Amino acid sequence: MIDDILPPVAVAAESFGPPGEWDLFPAEAAVIATADTARRREFAAGRAVARAALARLHAPAGPVLPGRAGEPQWPDGVVGSITHCAGYRACVVGLVRDMAAIGIDAEPCLPLDGGAPDGGLLMAVAGDAERAWLAELNAACPGTPWDRVLFCAKESVYKAWYPYTGDRPGPRDLTVRIGQAGAFAATLPRGSVLRPGARLIGRWLVRRGLIVTEVSIPP
Repeated sequence: MIDDILPPVAVAAESFGPPGEWDLFPAEAAVIATADTARRREFAAGRAVARAALARLHAPAGPVLPGRAGEPQWPDGVVGSITHCAGYRACVVGLVRDMAAIGIDAEPCLPLDGGAPDGGLLMAVAGDAERAWLAELNAACPGTPWDRVLFCAKESVYKAWYPYTGDRPGPRDLTVRIGQAGAFAATLPRGSVLRPGARLIGRWLVRRGLIVTEVSIPP
């Protein structure tokens, strides 16, 4: 599924359904040893798709350990991203000669606040301009949980941006405009390494009860 929104230089692996039992490298097992069973299975399922994606890239096999903020640490010369939600997990990887970073995210295709009238989570995620754009999307194309698409897009931007720069912008620090045709544009905070006014262009997809998003940073 996620292949449909990736740049040609990226490769992916994904799996559906409940996480099963997966083998881990000893160093990976040590990282997750004190977690509960559900978290260990989730972690192992993510590493399983990571290994499958790395194999498609012909990258060396080895442990994919989390960094200080939980981000996966890739072999030299490789960038990538892992995502998982209920019933789905995916990994995308590429070579640093082809892209500086990539981020993906997956979410259930449901309203962000579960229909809550106060919209508290949306207020924490979206600025005034973004909420106005969401209102336009809801009027033009009802039935798609545009607030969740926005949240998913921002998660993928963060997952590309943090490993690339070390900066950890909050959701309100990023401005994302969603297009109906499956693309979105993200404006980064002032003072970022991109030139003023530069944007990252990502893609989104709704399928099989899921929202998936992707954004990459050119080399």
